[in-house]
Amino acid sequence: MNILITGGAGYIGSHVTEQLIKNNKNNIFILDNLSTGRKILINKKTRFIIGDIKKIKLLRKIIKKYKIETIIHLAASLNISEAEKNKKKYFNNNIAGTKNLIFACEKSNVKYFIFSSSCSIYGNVKGSVSERNKAKPQSYYSFTKYKGEELIKKYSEKLKFKYAILRYFNVAGASKSGKIGEIEKSHGHLIKNIAIQYLRKKPKLEVYGNNYSTKDGTCIRDYIHVSDLADIHIKSLKYLIKKRKSLILNCGYGRGYSVQEIVDIFKKIKKNIIVQYKQRRPGDVGEVYSNVIKLKKTLNWKPKYNSIKLIIKSAAKWEKKLKSL
Repeated sequence: MNILITGGAGYIGSHVTEQLIKNNKNNIFILDNLSTGRKILINKKTRFIIGDIKKIKLLRKIIKKYKIETIIHLAASLNISEAEKNKKKYFNNNIAGTKNLIFACEKSNVKYFIFSSSCSIYGNVKGSVSERNKAKPQSYYSFTKYKGEELIKKYSEKLKFKYAILRYFNVAGASKSGKIGEIEKSHGHLIKNIAIQYLRKKPKLEVYGNNYSTKDGTCIRDYIHVSDLADIHIKSLKYLIKKRKSLILNCGYGRGYSVQEIVDIFKKIKKNIIVQYKQRRPGDVGEVYSNVIKLKKTLNWKPKYNSIKLIIKSAAKWEKKLKSL
């Protein structure tokens, strides 16, 4: 199968690619504009094309030339705070870019479309959230992801492709292979920040908001190891091929950790850490974690790396390697 991965030079894209190459004999084509993706994350067994999803002519050319049958669409801008300040950028990349990619599938071989969505489309939810919950996006970033989902649903029948919409919860950690991990710092991801501070003699960690209506005042999130998330992509593609049915899945572990709980776990690993509490970030919700019943039942999926300590340690190990690259 010929598979196009948009954003394949990024954090999640590189992990999906690694597993696709390991498990199958597919031809993988990576499209990335390298705005946040990195060349060192590009697998040498793939064909890399530098380009942007905002250019529909290029997308049509790639899909036609390489007879693409599956698209795994990961290319997006994903900083929640930045989205509030620069809505035009997020509209162009996340909504218009997704629309371009869908329209580029017209009169092509594309049969399967996997889309990286976000748990943030649910908004602020008490308790675990299932796929049946209504979308209530509270940030502009989550609105762009919701609109991406709606576009895929709208055009899938007309363009005759089956889709998997995967709603990511908080992705963290690094591959067991030691070859790939998260590089981009600007997204403000907690575990990435912890990994950076792990290597410092005088570590400082910033916590954004300690006045949410949660048990300890800090945000509650569901953290999933990136390798487990990549595995969900592979199993979702197999499901689409076998069942010929579209699906929407939450991608998490079904366990909510508060930011303070994560910090306390890190304190046991790194004793001299200084924690600074800052104002809430615009667009952040207080609580969201996953109900994973549908995920496990539909794909017969079991996580392999669902330990928060393992996630933190793998991120720290990758950060150490990154320093030497």
